[in-house]
Parts: sequence; C-alpha cells; structure tokens
Amino acid sequence: MKKIGILFGMENSFPCALVEHINARNIDGIQAEFVETGAVHLDKAPRYSVIVDRISHDIPFYRAYLKHAAINGTVVINNPFWWSADDKFFNYTLAAKLGVAVPATVILPHKQLPEGTTDRSMRNLEYPLDWDGVFAYIGEHGFLKPVDGGGWRDVYHVHNREEFFKAYDQSRDLCMTYQKAVDFKEYFRCYVVGQKKVHIMPYDPRKPHAERYERNPPPYDRKLLKRIRQDALKLCRALGYDLNTVEFAVEDGVPYAIDFMNPAPDAGLESVGQANFEWIVREVADLAIEKASKAPHVLELRWSAFLGAEKAPVKARKKPAKRKAAKLSKKVGE
Repeated sequence: MKKIGILFGMENSFPCALVEHINARNIDGIQAEFVETGAVHLDKAPRYSVIVDRISHDIPFYRAYLKHAAINGTVVINNPFWWSADDKFFNYTLAAKLGVAVPATVILPHKQLPEGTTDRSMRNLEYPLDWDGVFAYIGEHGFLKPVDGGGWRDVYHVHNREEFFKAYDQSRDLCMTYQKAVDFKEYFRCYVVGQKKVHIMPYDPRKPHAERYERNPPPYDRKLLKRIRQDALKLCRALGYDLNTVEFAVEDGVPYAIDFMNPAPDAGLESVGQANFEWIVREVADLAIEKASKAPHVLELRWSAFLGAEKAPVKARKKPAKRKAAKLSKKVGE
C-alpha cells in the first residue's frame, strides 16, 4: 500500500478535504492519511510514498523530518531542499533574469545586529548607508517586508520617509527588502500545481482577509491573462515548486510579480471560496496520486539531485573516421 501523508498545522478544511477526496476515489494500492511521527530514527525510512507539506516552514523539526524522508525516497510536495534555499530577494532576482516584470527592490542591512554579532561583524557594510540612493531607486511609496517571511507578518506599507524609518526601526534583527509600490488596477493570485496547471483568481490584498478573493469578477483582457499564466509557470518551473501561489499586481497593463514564494499557499475554504477550494483540492489530489503511482523515488546522493536538477547530457566529441578523413584529403588534393 502506497501512502500519501498530509503534514499540516492549524488549518482544517484543506487537509481534511484532501484526505477525503483521495480516499473517496478508491484507487487500488493508494491511501491518504494525516502524517504521524515521533522521534525520527536515522536508520528508519518514513512509511509515506508522498507527503504534502503544509507546515514545515514554521517547524524546524518537521523540515528536518522531510529532508530525511526525501533522501529515503519519499516525494515531498514541495521539495524541502529547494524551499530551504529560497528567499524573496533571490526570487526577485531570478524573476528579473527570466524576463518576468518585478518592481524595483533593494535588500537592506539588519536594523538591529543579529544575535551573537557585534559592530565588528559588520565591517564590510557601507556606513552611513546611502539612503538618498535607496529612495531615488525605489521612491518613498513602497513595502518593507522580510526577505524570508510569509503570511503578511512584519510587512509595512509606507508612503514617505518618515513612515519608512518608523517601520524600519520596528524590524528588529530581521533582514528586510524594500520594494516599490505598484499602483495597480487589477491584482491576481494564481494557484500553480505540478508546474503545469494555473488557476487565476482575482484578488484584492487591500480588503479584509476573508473578502480578498473576488467572487464575481469582471471579464479581463485575454492577452493579460495569457501573460500571467505564462509568467506564473515560468517562475514555478525555475523555482522547482510543484505547489505555489504567484501574485501579480497590474499597472498600465503590465503584470508585476509581487509574491511567489508560497509553497504552502492559503487553501482554506473560509477564505478562498467554494469554487477555488474545489479546484485546489482536486488538482493537489491528482498531483499526489500521480507521484505516488510512479516507481519509488530514488535520489542520487548529491546536493544537485536533492534539488531535482536535471543532468545535462555530455556529448563526446567524435573523431572523424579514417576513411572520411582520407577521402577529404584526396578531394582537397585534386
């Protein structure tokens, strides 16, 4: 029996619906359940063929457990090695290299020294920081947000320098990014599953959390939606995420990728609504079943293999055959 495990925290609707949906299909040899683990033994592989991870970003013990599971053949959605390596500033840099529009962004030094460091630890930093250069590049209307965060924690919307420095002073020892605000007319949040399927949801981050997903959206330009779909797939394929949400803010017809490091995206019925909830439950179930149905996942014991990197075929340079070389020589001599 191949088991699909769901690892989750405080959420209820999505994990429960996912287990019920998979088991209701009555697929021979596949069963879904909630993950259960105690102390993880080095010499014991987890009993799951697939684990859908919804919580390890908050629980280091779970993250270590998932890496142990992955190296022992379990397929983890999302790959814990990729997820551990990412941060938002790297993602913005990657997006820009891929040709996906992103707002102007800078990464800033910690306001407070990280624990265990002193002024001498920061001797490579420019001092004083060129704040005029920062504001010339970004402007005074923008967002301060942690380089490695989520759930809108420690995010500040600022409109001038006074608000910026007040927010920056509250950032403690977090590493922050400062990003130009997009004056958007439309905003979209996209589920991306299996690096193949995209579900575009009109979304308004300015509204209360339970009201952000638009229930009766107006029609949108097809070219805009096509570009959003293509950019969402481009980002998730480059990042190696099998499950993600990608957010786009649209200004003057240009979709700017705002947030796309969401490997455990919101999927609660109470917030996303019935239609979006049914879509994400069905597609994640399909993905987990597909991966469980394949042969056991065997990793090459190299870091690049843990990241899922494909090997480029090495082509040996062929030496010309003697006969061909002789013919060529004869022809040239004629």
